[in-house]
Amino acid sequence: MEQNIVLTGMVLNVMPIGEYDKRITVLTKERGKITAFARGARRPTSQLLAVTAPFSFGEFEFFQGRSTYNLRKASISNYFRGLSADPIKACYGFYFLEVADFYARENNNEKELLKLLYLSLRALETGKMDCRLIRRVFELRVLLEAGECPDVSACRCCGKKEGLKYFSAQSHGMLCGACFQGGDGIKTEDSAVYAMQYALASEVKKLYTFTVSEEVLSQLERILDRIFVEETGHTFRALEIIKEMGQGMY
Repeated sequence: MEQNIVLTGMVLNVMPIGEYDKRITVLTKERGKITAFARGARRPTSQLLAVTAPFSFGEFEFFQGRSTYNLRKASISNYFRGLSADPIKACYGFYFLEVADFYARENNNEKELLKLLYLSLRALETGKMDCRLIRRVFELRVLLEAGECPDVSACRCCGKKEGLKYFSAQSHGMLCGACFQGGDGIKTEDSAVYAMQYALASEVKKLYTFTVSEEVLSQLERILDRIFVEETGHTFRALEIIKEMGQGMY
């Protein structure tokens, strides 16, 4: 049965269709990731032109047919225009959209992922925290939401919560000094362990309220580069641009 529905969400990506139309992917709170058509949205005079841009967050009204969604109108509360003024922030933002698109599923409860995405983009826009650190916190929380997060709360071998000195991708988490037998371990400072524990345990609204030293950030980059690539097995286009800008490790 055909009906109109209103969903809260954010535009993740946009594809041109035909001469004047767009196909958009929207991460919604109520129905997870959906694909919709925006008829005439590429016309300069279309009311759908601005509301179908990436990062657009608000309420979207769709006409739902048997197998497709068609966008009728939208009320956008945040376009994240501050990102467009800084190429580096914009690239990180597009990376976050790509990651959300990769992990989100149709007809799934994606409320927490949408909240994480929104607040991560806000953190990028305000500029109060290093973009590289925001990225690593975002990646950790995405892995947590997906049920793929490494265990950084205790030694994966003996279960001890103290003396966690090495991150092991093979063990999918931390190892204490006594249990580490060499191999793929990354020596990890206590501050890096605490940072990961905080990022995984905190409320989403409190995630982006701390800083770390350059040494600790480098350790977080090494750890997340290893585990995130292993879990996703995917190449994100925005990361290639970030790499060219000399941002972080890969």
